Amino acid sequence: MRRCLQAPRAIAAVLLPAALLLAACGGEEELSGAVLTEPYVVPATPLTDTDGAPYSLSDSTDKRLTLVFFGYTNCPDICQVVMQTLASAMTRLDDADREQVDVIFVTTDPARDDEAALRAYLERFDPTFIGLTGPLPTIVDIGNDLAIAVEHGEKLPSGGYDVTHGTSVLGIDGDDEVPIVWTQGTSATEFATDVHQLLDN
Repeated sequence: MRRCLQAPRAIAAVLLPAALLLAACGGEEELSGAVLTEPYVVPATPLTDTDGAPYSLSDSTDKRLTLVFFGYTNCPDICQVVMQTLASAMTRLDDADREQVDVIFVTTDPARDDEAALRAYLERFDPTFIGLTGPLPTIVDIGNDLAIAVEHGEKLPSGGYDVTHGTSVLGIDGDDEVPIVWTQGTSATEFATDVHQLLDN
């Protein structure tokens, strides 16, 4: 049995403050995500997309908002739930909003998640979702820059192994920063509402 684990509590505490208010357009809109007082700066380090081309979370993202989740295709629970929630959230957006958003899945298990495995996995949720893989040390470094823990866990009696990773969804804006993060328990409706507010404001 392979398990998808949450990030260590110390990191989770940094990622998951209480929901804050975002001032915009003459009023204040409450967001379900946590607005960061000091946004994370997205590194330009390239990974590889499912077409085998280089893809950087900063240089290659051209939408106004990019939602990023770190996980792996053999994860039996959390990853599937989060990706299905994001897929459902995208269907709740109108066409104008949807065109301004990308969703990216970064594998934390590149030894098993090659380009073909990632593409097949993402097709189950939304064919427009982008999958990224690369050397594990590079993924770990990118995760560290974005406060997402990524660890190759211990081997299990079944012969598999744990992959420990943070379970938050990151929101990258047009300035290549992460000003907002969402917990794994965020609903599709909450994601869609937040995305619309962020794009509108």
